Amino acid sequence: MISDLIASSRKIVLKFGSSTLTDERGRLNASFMEQTARDCAGFIKAGKQIALVSSGAQAAGLAAMERWERKRDVHYRQALCAVGQVELMGGWRNAFKAEGLNVAQILLTAGDFATPVSALNLRNTLFTLADEGVVPVINENDSVSVDEIKIGDNDNLAALTAVLWSADLLILLSDIDGLFKSNPKEDPNAEFIQTVNETAAIRGKITINGISALGSGGIATKIEAAEKALSDGIPTVITRGRADALSSLASGEQRGTEFLA
Repeated sequence: MISDLIASSRKIVLKFGSSTLTDERGRLNASFMEQTARDCAGFIKAGKQIALVSSGAQAAGLAAMERWERKRDVHYRQALCAVGQVELMGGWRNAFKAEGLNVAQILLTAGDFATPVSALNLRNTLFTLADEGVVPVINENDSVSVDEIKIGDNDNLAALTAVLWSADLLILLSDIDGLFKSNPKEDPNAEFIQTVNETAAIRGKITINGISALGSGGIATKIEAAEKALSDGIPTVITRGRADALSSLASGEQRGTEFLA
């Protein structure tokens, strides 16, 4: 059960998508971030370590720079992420500060994982921050990323981070309860999948479509991320991105799909 996975895990990576972190107006949801920080603080006090992989920079940038909303030029998109990253980190800083915790910003590209020296430095930084009770908040460095060094979505970034940090558990927070055999937003009778032991086999049993309007991922990237994590023996959970998701999963009150090796 997912509650058992959490109980036995010391190092947990949590990934939040843009649609999870923003309200109906596309602005950062402060109350969501505050409750998430309370959840994380409780687990940290219990001896666990938490790292966040947080989308939301572009959405936050659009909220701050409304006059750029219709601009589609890549330079404006990257500039929006630069503006929004400040807003995003401000939201997380305020939320965790209320719990007496500090956060640290880490912006990455694929090259940081592919270059041995950079990867080692990143690993050491993650270990140091977590050991000192600081919560790393990780995002792709969209303002400088181009196709050659772009990871492309934060599901896979979260998996790469979990592997590099030697995490015990990866939790991907989404706008659905977990994995279904068809799209539950379109099919009210969609069958829920509680446990996946073979990701290759599950691909042929589900219908993959739909990408969040605010995010760059989807259920396909979450399965890819689970495969990456499982290749290093790290179980993965896909679940709904409620503000109290971590504590609700731990208590067994919230369901999700668990990917097990």
